[in-house]
Amino acid sequence: MATHLVWLRNDLRITDNKALHAACSDPEAIVLAVFIATPDQWQSHHMSSRQAAFIYANLLQVQHALAERGIELITHQCHDFAESVTWLSAFCQQHQVTTLFYNRQYEINELQRDSQLEKALTGYVTCYGFDDSLLLPPGSVQTGSGEMYKVYTPFRRAFLQRLAESDVTSLPAPRARGNAIEYSVPKVFDYPYAEIGDAYPAGEESALHRLRTFCREQVQNYAKQRDLPAIAGTSNLSPYLAIGVLSPRQCFNRLYVECPDVLETPESGAFCWLNELIWREFYRHLMVAYPSLCKHRPFIDWTDNVCWNSNDEALQAWQEGKTGYPIVDAAMRQLNKTGWMHNRLRMITASFLVKDLLIDWRAGERYFMSQLLDGDLAANNGGWQWAASTGTDAAPYFRIFNPTTQGERFDPQGVFIRQWLPELAEIPEKYIHQPHLWAEKQRRVLDYPLPIVDHKQARLDTLAAFEVAKQKGS
Repeated sequence: MATHLVWLRNDLRITDNKALHAACSDPEAIVLAVFIATPDQWQSHHMSSRQAAFIYANLLQVQHALAERGIELITHQCHDFAESVTWLSAFCQQHQVTTLFYNRQYEINELQRDSQLEKALTGYVTCYGFDDSLLLPPGSVQTGSGEMYKVYTPFRRAFLQRLAESDVTSLPAPRARGNAIEYSVPKVFDYPYAEIGDAYPAGEESALHRLRTFCREQVQNYAKQRDLPAIAGTSNLSPYLAIGVLSPRQCFNRLYVECPDVLETPESGAFCWLNELIWREFYRHLMVAYPSLCKHRPFIDWTDNVCWNSNDEALQAWQEGKTGYPIVDAAMRQLNKTGWMHNRLRMITASFLVKDLLIDWRAGERYFMSQLLDGDLAANNGGWQWAASTGTDAAPYFRIFNPTTQGERFDPQGVFIRQWLPELAEIPEKYIHQPHLWAEKQRRVLDYPLPIVDHKQARLDTLAAFEVAKQKGS
């Protein structure tokens, strides 16, 4: 009798899971599932303790759902990917596995791991990999000359055309394979854990409920509200997408059900949200086309010549939300407290670190990953390289956000700022973005730092540094 093994990774759901669906397609086969935690590897990838806790919480949900369908999920812990290959090879032999099913991960270490495993299993286990975490597989959206797009807008145009021709139907959960089975709750992984609170309940039912509610009740206002951090105007689905509790096909199909004219109405809130899903695809497709992005390399080579400031005090002030720029500090404190940050604020804080403090974008990229509940290498790297003007489709290096005017534009009354900076609670609305002007007039001393850098001068210094780097690279 055939034994099918499903190797779960960042696909912690039973509905619309391509590898699981394929493994269960033979009603006669024995189906097992396995999840391997790799704490040392996670540490080297700067995975946040929140995300590790979220993975565990969702893994328990998957284990229960599979057990109800008669499928055992075995969990194991290895130090790193290399050890996981050795362990899984032995597991396949021990359980006489005939076929291994998994959904592909596209980061360079993960691709190497899968290649090594397939090599180790050659001759006695057939391996099937699936493109599950994207609407369209990497390499399927290319220019006329067969290359990856380097600019987002033409990529989106080609992507939408290809999407219209593709089958992105969501797959059902597997049927029960006999009676429900008993199972043992896995030990907590040997990894630092952080409380994730109740803002993101574990399990695909919670994720799907949030998706349905957003598409039915909020997406129409998404274009108008998504840049305002004081309003709950975004979907808040990124933590679920990052570890695969939700698939992008489920997102697209639900959006299409609620807004069937989404593709014909590019000005709509629905299309605006679809656009964010396509950005996610763009960055993942790019990572496969240019693996150096996984190795902390900038997309634009000459930007590696920028002479970055080595300023630990300034970096720490940015990390702790003590820069003296209220919108930056409120955003960083939100990140530190919750593990999530509004996308507009990710752009503002990233720009401030790179363009105001002239600190290497890679320091910010690492810090975000170490804190984010929705940490995702491709999206995080893409966002940081955009803000730092080092990546494909990046903001030109001479486009530098003014943190004060950004705050005035996107949090005009300072509602978000007051939420995260209680020391500014009594500052009048007129001065909330420059509180020290008010304190000076009132002859008061604030328990809030003075700006650690003068934006006007910092802008000039950054422009000069990028100009020198560009000349070196030409």
